[in-house]
Amino acid sequence: MADNWVETTAGDLRRWSDERGEALDEQGVRILLDLAREEMGLAGPEALEPRHVRELLLEVFPESVVAARDDVPTILDALRRIVAYLRDTGAVPAAAADGLEAEIERTGPGFAEVVAAVDSEERQAAAEVVAGLMQADGIDLDDQDAVDAWMRDFEAQPEEERFARTEEYLRQAGELTVPPVRLASQAEVADAARRSGLTEAVLALARWTGERPLGEHGALTGADAEAARQALGIDTPRRHGQLEDDGALDRLWWAAVEAKVIDAGDGRAAPGPALAGLGSGDDAALLTAWLPLFDSVVVPGHDYADGLDAVELVQNELTGVLIHLYEQEEPAGFEALADALLGHIEEAYDLTDADTMYALVADALALELAVLGDWGVIEESGGGRVLTPLGVWAVRELLLADGFTAPVIGELAGARASELIAGLTWYRPEAADEEIDGWLASHDPKDAAADLLDVMRTGGPGARNLAAAVLHRVGPEAAGVVRAAQEHPLVAPYAAMWLNAAGDPAGRELAREEYLWVFVDTVAGMLETAEPQEAVEAALIDAPPGAEMMTMVDELWRTHHPGVADVLEALGAHHPDKATAKAARTAAYKARSARQSAHRGV
Repeated sequence: MADNWVETTAGDLRRWSDERGEALDEQGVRILLDLAREEMGLAGPEALEPRHVRELLLEVFPESVVAARDDVPTILDALRRIVAYLRDTGAVPAAAADGLEAEIERTGPGFAEVVAAVDSEERQAAAEVVAGLMQADGIDLDDQDAVDAWMRDFEAQPEEERFARTEEYLRQAGELTVPPVRLASQAEVADAARRSGLTEAVLALARWTGERPLGEHGALTGADAEAARQALGIDTPRRHGQLEDDGALDRLWWAAVEAKVIDAGDGRAAPGPALAGLGSGDDAALLTAWLPLFDSVVVPGHDYADGLDAVELVQNELTGVLIHLYEQEEPAGFEALADALLGHIEEAYDLTDADTMYALVADALALELAVLGDWGVIEESGGGRVLTPLGVWAVRELLLADGFTAPVIGELAGARASELIAGLTWYRPEAADEEIDGWLASHDPKDAAADLLDVMRTGGPGARNLAAAVLHRVGPEAAGVVRAAQEHPLVAPYAAMWLNAAGDPAGRELAREEYLWVFVDTVAGMLETAEPQEAVEAALIDAPPGAEMMTMVDELWRTHHPGVADVLEALGAHHPDKATAKAARTAAYKARSARQSAHRGV
C-alpha cells in the first residue's frame, strides 16, 4: 500500500460515514491510524489483528498521546468505527472483524484504567511545573489574585513561548537537583553549631566589641582592630606553604555585621538582634541565627574588579567546594578538591600568571579547609574530607535558598509509587536501598505492588525498570496482584519473573523473545539518564559472554520494542569486543530499515 494509506483510509471512512448518515470523530480516527502506521509499522488497516488492538490501546496510545480519561469513550468508538468500516467494505472477513470487536470490548476497561492513571500523573506533574514557574517569577502561591493574574498572562502567550518557558524551567530544575542526603536531628545539628569555632569566635567578637565608636565604613578603628585580634587570639596570621593570610578578623567582623549579630549602623557598634539567638539554648533560635552567619562567611562576594588575591579567590568559590563535598559519595582527597577548584577558576577568571596562582590557590584552599574544620563543617575521614552533619544541614539550607531540589533520605516513605520512582532517579545505590526499605515498610505489600504495576503500565522504560526492581523486594503476599497483571504486554515479562522468583505456580521462565525485549527495555531505561557508554557497561554486567552475546545481538533487531535501534547503536559504539560492536551496528541498521520498510508498506 502507498505511503499515504492513512489519508486514503481516513477519507474513505469519512465518505462511508456520510453515506450512512453517521457522525465520525475524524481526528480520533487519524490519530489511531497514524499510530498503527508510524509506531506499529502496519502496512494498512486490513493488517490489524486482535493483538494489535491490545498493543495499540495499552502500550502505543498511552505512550504517544496526551489524553484525558473523558476521551476514552470517544477513542474506543473511533476504533469501533474503523473496524465496522473494514467489515462493511470487505477489507477484512466478518470473522476477523468479530475478533477485533471482541478484543476492543475486552481491552476497553484496561485502556480506561491506563489513560486515567496517566491523566492523573500528567495533571499532577503539570500542576507542579506551573507552580514552579510561578515561584520562579516570584509569585506567592497563597496569593490567589496573583496566581490568577499570572495564569491569565501565561495562557495569553503564544503556545511556542509557553513551551519554551516550560522546557527551560524543566532543564534548570534538572540541573538544580542534588543527590539525597541523611540529615541529623535538629538537636544534634544545634549542638554542633554551639560547639562550632565560628559560633565561639563571633560571640567572643560581639561581646568584646559591645558598644563603641567605629571607623570608616563601619569597621573597627585601627587600634580597636588590633586589640580585638589580641583578645580573640587571632593576632598571628595563618600560613600555608608560601601563603600568608591575616584577614581573619575582617572576615568575622563583616559576617557578624551582615548576619546582624553586631549592629554597625550610625558609626557605632552595638549588639545586633541576632546575638541573643546565637547564644540561645533554644535549638531553633540558635540555628536561625547561625545559618545567616555561615552564609556570610562562605559567600563573601569579593569583587573581582578590585583585584583578588589567592585567599579571596578561593573564598569566592568556597560554596563550590562545599557543594562538591555534598555531592560526593566517598571522602574527597585534597588533590581532587584542588583540581576541581583550579579547573573552575581557570574557566571563570582571567589569570595572568596561572602557574604561580595555581600554587597559591592550592595553599589558600588548604587554609580554608582548616578553617572549615575548626568551624565543625568538615572533617577528615578515610583519607579525605567529608561534610559533618552540621555541614550537610547548612549546605542543604543554602542550596534550598538558591532554588535547588535537595532530597532527604526517608522523605519518600509515604509517597505514591510514581513519586518514589521519579525521586529514585537522583539516588545513589546505597541511599536508594534505604529509601526503598522505608517506602515498603510504610505500605501494605498488595497496595505497594498494585501501585508499582500501575507505574510499569504507564511509564517509560526507565520508570518501568525502577518499578520492577522495587517490585522484586515486595513480599509473596502480593502474588495475587502480580498474577492479575500478567495480561498487560508491558508488565507480563516482569510479572512472570517476579512470580517465578517467588516460587508461585504462575511463574515461568521467559520465552526467548520476552528475554530479548526485557534486555532492550532495561538498556533503553538506562539510556534515559546515563551516558551511552555508562549504560552499556552496566548492561553488560549481567549479559551473556562471548559468542552467546554475539548471537543475542544478531537477534535483537527483530525485537518489537521502540527503543531497539537506539540500544543497538549504543552497543555498537561502546561494546568492548570489536566483533560484537560491529554486529550491533549492523543490527541497528537492520532495525531502522525494517521500521522504515514497515512504514512504507513493503
